[in-house]
Amino acid sequence: MVEQKLEAHHGRPLVIDLCHPCQSFWFDAKESLSLTPGSTLSLFRVIGENVARPTASRADLEKCPRCHARLRRTQDMQRTTRFEYLSCPHGHGRFTTFFDFLREKNFIRPLTPEQIAELRRNIQIVNCSNCGGPVDLTVGAACGHCGSPVSMLDMTQTEALVAQLRKAEARATQPIDPALPLEMARARREVEQAFAGLEGDELWLRDATRSGLVGAGLSAVARWLKK
Repeated sequence: MVEQKLEAHHGRPLVIDLCHPCQSFWFDAKESLSLTPGSTLSLFRVIGENVARPTASRADLEKCPRCHARLRRTQDMQRTTRFEYLSCPHGHGRFTTFFDFLREKNFIRPLTPEQIAELRRNIQIVNCSNCGGPVDLTVGAACGHCGSPVSMLDMTQTEALVAQLRKAEARATQPIDPALPLEMARARREVEQAFAGLEGDELWLRDATRSGLVGAGLSAVARWLKK
């Protein structure tokens, strides 16, 4: 794992541990609650910039980096969305994938039947955004390995969150690019237009085929956040 330094409340530094190959990160106990709005934006940008096809899960071998106890698979629910993570039995923290983190925050939604039909006309196989396994769209719209439905990043929800974080960070007197809402609107249109004309969007097709639909959406968000 590699370290990502962020700012926390009261000016204290915060270090998040990321594992790029398995597309996951480790939160020490209550670390996620200590993130400032600006740090949360930075975390989303980091996820987007490092999105890739996840490697096969080795969840049964994972151990807590603090006490080395075997991590426990934990299932939880946020509103009507189920998600899971690996937690330390001694409360030291949790290990969660990018996909489940975004699912926990309600940033991921299944595709509509119309979107699946449009996608099927242009792409036959996509990688699952959760486990990285191939999903044959000619057979179904869910991963045959982990059962996750073919999903995409909910850009409307993402745009709303970024706007809220921007306002919160502005109240903390820390400058944030005033053009950020416009850039997020452009990113949302990029995702929407992808389903209106997939044949002419080589960048979207490349990202969707390589890292899944959620990854393609994250890459779009990261491109605009980086600006």
